[in-house]
Amino acid sequence: MLKVYRDTGTFLTSSSTELPGAIIWIDLFNPTQHEKDFVQSRTGVRIPSVEALSEIESSSRLVVERGMIYLSTPVVAHADTADAFLSPLGLILTQQVLVTVRFEQFSVIDTVVERIHRDESLRSSTGVFTALLEALVDRGADVLERLGAELDKVSRTVFRGDPSKREHTVRSNAALRRVLSRVGATGDRLSLARDVLLGLSRIAPFVVSLGHEWIVPEFEARLAAVSKDVASLNDYEGHVSNKVQFLLDAILGFITIEQNDLFKVLTIVSVVGIPPTVVAGIYGMNFKFMPELSWQWGYPFGLVLIVLSALVPFPWFKWRGWV
Repeated sequence: MLKVYRDTGTFLTSSSTELPGAIIWIDLFNPTQHEKDFVQSRTGVRIPSVEALSEIESSSRLVVERGMIYLSTPVVAHADTADAFLSPLGLILTQQVLVTVRFEQFSVIDTVVERIHRDESLRSSTGVFTALLEALVDRGADVLERLGAELDKVSRTVFRGDPSKREHTVRSNAALRRVLSRVGATGDRLSLARDVLLGLSRIAPFVVSLGHEWIVPEFEARLAAVSKDVASLNDYEGHVSNKVQFLLDAILGFITIEQNDLFKVLTIVSVVGIPPTVVAGIYGMNFKFMPELSWQWGYPFGLVLIVLSALVPFPWFKWRGWV
């Protein structure tokens, strides 16, 4: 799909090889080969493939050819769903036009489109490029804030419960496993945000460092602000990542404690059951001469002895703090 912004109606219909001055942004969404060839013939830029945009090394993501700046960064697709994933976004910045190449729907693209329609100050390719980076940074900040708030809720759930109201061990373990899944999902989303911020942290300083005269001071200052915002978000992302790791360790520790408590109960039950078993085993032996067999109260005596042998260990366990 090919979309052109600030088009006066001559770009798609004219056979001229010159780019109309009103065109500031060409957006290629999952483009066909015909659309790629058309844009290349009208703008002179090289449209990279999805494989080229997916490269992770800086030398492939930050390239300058014939005065044209070729950039790429991963962006989160389907960010508002549980199936979010990274997809590459290509940015080709020239003095006349910005060309974006993408293969998934990105909400930030729609945000910048709306801004172009209502903000008449965006009259250049650099302006659209700057607005797009700002939208990506704003989106990343919103995501990190949401993930931080989610971790705060998990932390309150894990650490601020009432220890005097103990749940059944199986139910408690099941609750901790659910919380563990929530923390794991938050960690996955955080890793996606980290990759996006890493890409943005390279782009803005690289463009400013080129020192092109057609990048006006206003946009240089805004790009510098983007770099500072990304740096602060990286710091905050590191804080949230540490909190994710801390909660994972804490939850696993609580699960281990619950399991140890369960084994302690089973151990105490087995130890308490040993003396009655010994007493019952003694009086279950078929010896011919057993004094208690002729007693009138022999049977009640045996039952009382069994009960006492089960109850006597409890004061010892209580004194030791095992129960």
